[in-house]
Formats: sequence, structure tokens, C-alpha cells
Amino acid sequence: MFTWGVIVLIIAVIAAVLGFGVLAGTAAWIAKALFIVGIIVFLISLVTGRRAV
Repeated sequence: MFTWGVIVLIIAVIAAVLGFGVLAGTAAWIAKALFIVGIIVFLISLVTGRRAV
């Protein structure tokens, strides 16, 4: 999840440098959403992780 977020963030930076403002804003929003989802999934996995029996 974080890998995809970094990839989309790099696309957003490249688009911003080339002057594609709308594309850069959309890619940055997607990257932010992926990071947030990744953090939520990570926290859920910490709480509900496997426990030794």
C-alpha cells in the first residue's frame, strides 16, 4: 500500500514540475488517500494480530 502511495506521489511531483496542475492535484490526493488507508490497515493489523496460544 505504501509502495503505491510513493509511486503516485512521484507521479504527482513530476506532473507538477511539467505544469499539469490538475493531474498533479489528483495524483497527490490519491497518494494521500493511499497513505491513510495503509496506516489504517496497519493499525488494524496491530490490534487484531495473531497472538500466541
